[in-house]
Amino acid sequence: MRITLASDHRGFKLKSILLRFLKEQGHEAIDCGTFSKEPCDYPDYTYLAAAALKNKKADRAIIICFTGIGSCIAANKVKGVRAALVYNLKSAYMSRRHNNSNALVIPSYLFKTDYIKKIINRWLKEEFEGGRHSRRLRKIREIEERENV
Repeated sequence: MRITLASDHRGFKLKSILLRFLKEQGHEAIDCGTFSKEPCDYPDYTYLAAAALKNKKADRAIIICFTGIGSCIAANKVKGVRAALVYNLKSAYMSRRHNNSNALVIPSYLFKTDYIKKIINRWLKEEFEGGRHSRRLRKIREIEERENV
């Protein structure tokens, strides 16, 4: 799977660890920055990862910032991106099963790395359930089309 990763300066260290982790798992991990611990603005790098999804250069994106909130908001501004801010295994599972999320947003400050790896593995392995959830995603796409003319 082709997965883009992006972070702000506060997620740089974790992103570096996750790039290696994903490559070890056999994924193509694409680094969208930031490339140092120097202070930066998360929307710049979040957009690069989200745009790769939109342009079909990646299958999924993982985005890291201090709380995850701002990056989740920014990623969801990109047409076709369904970013989910995930705080545990259940929300990772549900974001895929019910919402077909294609971008995982995680806070850099909250968890130990081993738990984040579990969240990522859970999110990557889950499939979209379809059914009534497809109808709901269609309605979300309709809103997106109406509002982004």
